[in-house]
Amino acid sequence: MSTRRAFFINTLTSASALAAAKAANIESRIGKKDWRGITREDLPTPCMILDADLFEKNLNHMAASCKQFGLNFRGHVKIHKSVDIAKRQVGLGAIGVTVATEAEAELMSGSGVKGVLLTRQPAGKEKTMRVVALAKRDPSFITIVDDPWMVDQLDEAAAATRTRVNVVVDIFAGLQRAGIEPGPKALALARRVSGKKNLNFKGLMAYSGIASHTKGWEARKDRSMKDIGGMLQTAELCKKAGLPVEIKSGGSTGTYNIDGGHLTELQAGSYMFMDTGYIKIGSKAGNAIYDDFAQSLTILTTIIVRKHGGLATIDAGLKAMLKPTDTVKGRPDVVIENQGAEYGILKWKDGDRDYKLGDKVELYTTHLDMTTNVYDRYYLAKGDQIIDAYPVMGRSGAAQR
Repeated sequence: MSTRRAFFINTLTSASALAAAKAANIESRIGKKDWRGITREDLPTPCMILDADLFEKNLNHMAASCKQFGLNFRGHVKIHKSVDIAKRQVGLGAIGVTVATEAEAELMSGSGVKGVLLTRQPAGKEKTMRVVALAKRDPSFITIVDDPWMVDQLDEAAAATRTRVNVVVDIFAGLQRAGIEPGPKALALARRVSGKKNLNFKGLMAYSGIASHTKGWEARKDRSMKDIGGMLQTAELCKKAGLPVEIKSGGSTGTYNIDGGHLTELQAGSYMFMDTGYIKIGSKAGNAIYDDFAQSLTILTTIIVRKHGGLATIDAGLKAMLKPTDTVKGRPDVVIENQGAEYGILKWKDGDRDYKLGDKVELYTTHLDMTTNVYDRYYLAKGDQIIDAYPVMGRSGAAQR
């Protein structure tokens, strides 16, 4: 082997070892919460970056708005799957959290978060027993039902363990995925819950998922009022029947400033991060961009190939949930394309605004729920400096469903 080749190999080996050591050191420092000198350039990509200032602004705006509109807040965990964020919300006045799965409920309750509301009824033996076990450990836990059979199964399971389960009746609100027909049928179901020895009727829920992304504030308001109207009517029927309705739950980021005075609590989740879907629904002030909340979450990627003019390859692809409807922070002119599991493509026409090999690029994601589900943590940043990290938990696997 020539001296020159040996020097090159030794240099490359040393550089690789140094990079590996640095990466290991960053992981060690993350565990110790030691962020001194760690910047975006030091992070492995693709990864999630949370702008700490914008994130705090969003959290505080929602907390203040709920107080203004007379709404309790029970933010939806499916967006962030983070105990740290849930506790931050509770610290700002939230009465609990909303979850979509038994795993999320167990995670949040097991971490000390009270007032967990599971918004998907636990049908089947495995789910029912998990919910009853959770209710036994945490009396503040609440689940939902939309079917008489589910009421009977839940009561029987609760009786077997001498547990009392808090229950909310889910009312149809436009989405055909769940919810009993409002009116007499919903009233009958509420009475059934109330009549069970081991169940505690807490109220009603109606999630208007269609309203949440309806464009234009007036159209969104009309849709929301239409969709939750059946639940509000059912609440009146319950009241006349002597059934107290403590909870009227629902709403979203899109209707946070619409549902006050109608609901008792709000389930919004996307507001803290925002995505390219939500920012297009328009604001109450008439702006085309929904600017009530800032886009605080980005995906940090690296330019890994630069061979063609006006085109660059990034290290975020299908596995990183890259979508053509994502956008580049600060570069609305750039078009995004999928190129494979670990590759994405950026295309642009402005030759004066070029990218170089190794450049970092931040993307605004299209659908928060799916994006956060494929990453391990959020890196919190102030400017270029990383100041903290929140782990994403309960993402996948049999035990997490």
